[in-house]
Amino acid sequence: MDYQFKDIEKKWQAFWAANQTFKADNASSKPKYYVLDMFPYPSGAGLHVGHPLGYIASDIFSRYKRLKGFNVLHPMGYDSFGLPAEQYAIQTGQHPAITTEENIATYRRQLDQIGFSFDWSREVRTSSPGYYKWTQWIFMQLFNSWYNKDADKAESIDVLVKKFESSGSADINAVCDDDTLSFSAAEWKTMSHDEQQAELLKYRLTYLRESTVNWCAALGTVLANDEVKDGFSERGGYPVEQKKMMQWSMRITAYAERLLQGLDKIDWPDPLKEMQRNWIGKSIGAMVKFRISEDGGQKSEALPDHLEVFTTRVDTIFGVSYMVIAPEHELVQALTTPEHKASIDACIAQTKKKSELDRMADTKTISGAFTGSHVINPLNGDKVQVWIADYVLAGYGTGCVMGVPSGDQRDYLFSKHFNLPIIPIIDIQNIETEADPTKEGKYINSGFINGMGYKEATAAVIAKLESMGMGSGKINYRMRDAIFGRQRYWGEPVPVYFKDGLPYLIKESELPLILPEVDKYLPTESGEPPLARANNWQYQGKYEYELSTMPGWAGSSWYWYRYMDAQNDTAFASEKAIAYWKDVDLYIGGSEHATGHLLYSRFWNKFLKDMGLVVEEEPFKKLINQGMIQGRSNFVYRLNYFLNPKNDAIDESKWLGEYRHLIPKIFVSKEKVDGISNNNDDRNKTASDLNEKFKDILEKIDGEILLVNSEDIISKLHVDVNIVENDILDTEAFKKWRTEYANAEFILENGKYICGVEVEKMSKSKYNVVNPDDIIERYGADTLRIYEMFLGPLEQSKPWNTNGIEGVFKFLRKFWRLFHTDQWEFNVSNAEPSKAELKSLHKIILKVQEDIERFSFNTSVSSFMIAVNELTDLKCNNRQVLQDMVIILSPYAPHICEELWVMLGNAPGTLSYAAYPKFNPEYLVENEFSYPISINGKTKTNISFSLSLEPKEVEEQVLAHTDLQKYLDGKPVKKVIVVKGRIINIVI
Repeated sequence: MDYQFKDIEKKWQAFWAANQTFKADNASSKPKYYVLDMFPYPSGAGLHVGHPLGYIASDIFSRYKRLKGFNVLHPMGYDSFGLPAEQYAIQTGQHPAITTEENIATYRRQLDQIGFSFDWSREVRTSSPGYYKWTQWIFMQLFNSWYNKDADKAESIDVLVKKFESSGSADINAVCDDDTLSFSAAEWKTMSHDEQQAELLKYRLTYLRESTVNWCAALGTVLANDEVKDGFSERGGYPVEQKKMMQWSMRITAYAERLLQGLDKIDWPDPLKEMQRNWIGKSIGAMVKFRISEDGGQKSEALPDHLEVFTTRVDTIFGVSYMVIAPEHELVQALTTPEHKASIDACIAQTKKKSELDRMADTKTISGAFTGSHVINPLNGDKVQVWIADYVLAGYGTGCVMGVPSGDQRDYLFSKHFNLPIIPIIDIQNIETEADPTKEGKYINSGFINGMGYKEATAAVIAKLESMGMGSGKINYRMRDAIFGRQRYWGEPVPVYFKDGLPYLIKESELPLILPEVDKYLPTESGEPPLARANNWQYQGKYEYELSTMPGWAGSSWYWYRYMDAQNDTAFASEKAIAYWKDVDLYIGGSEHATGHLLYSRFWNKFLKDMGLVVEEEPFKKLINQGMIQGRSNFVYRLNYFLNPKNDAIDESKWLGEYRHLIPKIFVSKEKVDGISNNNDDRNKTASDLNEKFKDILEKIDGEILLVNSEDIISKLHVDVNIVENDILDTEAFKKWRTEYANAEFILENGKYICGVEVEKMSKSKYNVVNPDDIIERYGADTLRIYEMFLGPLEQSKPWNTNGIEGVFKFLRKFWRLFHTDQWEFNVSNAEPSKAELKSLHKIILKVQEDIERFSFNTSVSSFMIAVNELTDLKCNNRQVLQDMVIILSPYAPHICEELWVMLGNAPGTLSYAAYPKFNPEYLVENEFSYPISINGKTKTNISFSLSLEPKEVEEQVLAHTDLQKYLDGKPVKKVIVVKGRIINIVI
């Protein structure tokens, strides 16, 4: 039979599922290899062709590693808590679990039909209570831990309590809040239980504190920075403002240095590692205290005697001309004098509309306000103004920055805008038009460091500040503690209740804390999170539970361990399973997770290592960021006009309203559109001018043509790419696509409507989404898999274009034909393979092995095509050669190869664990040459001779060769010229 891909693919997908072909063992004599994909959020739209790109690559690698003798773990699951399901629940009243279950069913169907070798026995869903029980359990371990800087690791909170009981707080070197108390062992013991718990909360790795968050009132929740764009929520486009709220946070900052150093030990893309380094933001500098001047501020008890700044350029302290604090800084109101209150309040209100990312990124907008207060420079006694400005963030450093306009461009622009002093401090500085941050030259206008160079001056300034008690050297990190709470329903409940205002953990035996039912998925009328709607949801019937849920990154920060032992009811994974699998050998996913999921995952992994629960410091040995498959959008071009047969007076203000129905739907093919302009000159021409210019397009129109200024002459409209092939529009399908186009007319070129083309992000709104179901229905899953790899290098983004997919399908059909006669009867030979066949085979053995090992899947596809062409030309049907070809191709096209494997006489299901063919370099050594045979200078044929033969021997054999006789036609040979390894020329 011809290549019946539909029947073949369904057959083997059913076989794999029934026989659990890809189920991995947690113990094996084989070496282990763990391949992981970033698991998907199951959206209602299902997969488009861009989503499987990384999955196909990881599947090829997994199948290849099995062939190379590895015990491969290749699991899949769903990151199934998420805002989209909750928003749908708010709109429809349907429980998010129902929507999520339906979406997962769609994803599973689509994943199965692509033929992935996942071990589905290990499937996880982050929204399953059996899974989030362990997310809650890990939260509890974090709550019960602190970070001991002396040991450079997390330890049980019980260790800290014992230290307090034996020696008080004196020798504690911990990552903790700034306002921890100083006490002796005796004083600790005299504290009440509540006082002790309040103090311990300042040390715990997960804790409550007032934080500045991205608050979206319309969504009723806090949003992460990556969920906010230009001051609006990424989902829905609702306004987002900065707001202070009591939030759960995690002390990821405790691990800042370990997270930084760990990047040197893992095989990740350099750009991604650099993104993490920048996010962590290690800075070596100094802390400096500026005393608050007595002539400013409200003189309240809340006002300390100084403001403290962190700076990486303490050498520039003599160039300070003002101080800036963050608008959300806790001391702003205390520092603001009455006459400046209005301007300060206005500036704060404006800042609340921006996300922190926007504030950091916007270097052009200059805004700020003077508080009315001053501080004193500790080294020269200068009194400088205290301002607020949104380019300073409360969470970075101390929330205060010393303004040095001569050396920092933002400070320079701020000073210019508000007419503040700009003090030159280095003799070679050029600050006529911009700041000059040079460290070269000698210091001027800088007191006791005048004449010094950078290193000498820096050391001298720090030494002076330390001697005065006004500063010290310090290492700082830009990264801040991670907010760990969302005011949403569809997320993990936090296993915490409150007693006398303090948080306590529920018992481990009471896990999981199940998400309760609520009547609505909105915040309450009083603004509390949706969980406040749950009836009688209290701990032991009297204590209030935490009403926030965990953020989206909670369940994805440890999921690879659950895959190791997914059915375990007594632990998140057994010690034995973790000891065997250890870590992820290959992780494939998008670079958009560089500073979110990947940073938090590394943090949790390091914590679990500190607790002795896992064996590796880093979770992912090697990581590859697959590129994006972009959409290839198509466009149609509509001519905008309407008819006015009666020459009535037209009110142009009604153009988009009651006259709209008068617009005929005429679409102009791309080539003809190129001569039409939408500029004002053309738009304002009279109808008669346009009639003349576009007469070939408008010849069908009767009556007066009116083009109105409020509309372009031509509208460029997205069209569904699924009714376009090779950029040619199926005009009949277009008429059925949308009812408004049912009577559309087309101005064609050469009898075809040619669409415009652009490469854009694949999106439903652009009608450029291609469903893999459609491709599989038409060409099969094996074609889809190979074609996605063929589009280009895995790491690069590339546009989806079906123009070449037919060639891949023909390649598979040609491969199938190698095993069959012209009548499609299965036919293979047991004869010894020829040298040419072995050469072709071993070229592809080596090429595919090298390509897969370096993840160059696209070049493998080209080599497969060359190999099949060579074997076809050789009329190869040799069992030995073709069976090895089946093994080599099987990671890319598993369905067709499984079918051929069985047809070759092998047991079903054994292909996945066959041995990858061994490369023999001897078969690639050239020991024969196919000489072009020329007669009187004209090439007639090719004859192969051993390269070991000398020219005289070649001459003798060529003259005796039967293929030559028909060209000689009985004529005598006058001369034979043999150029060894090049050519044979015969003169007659």
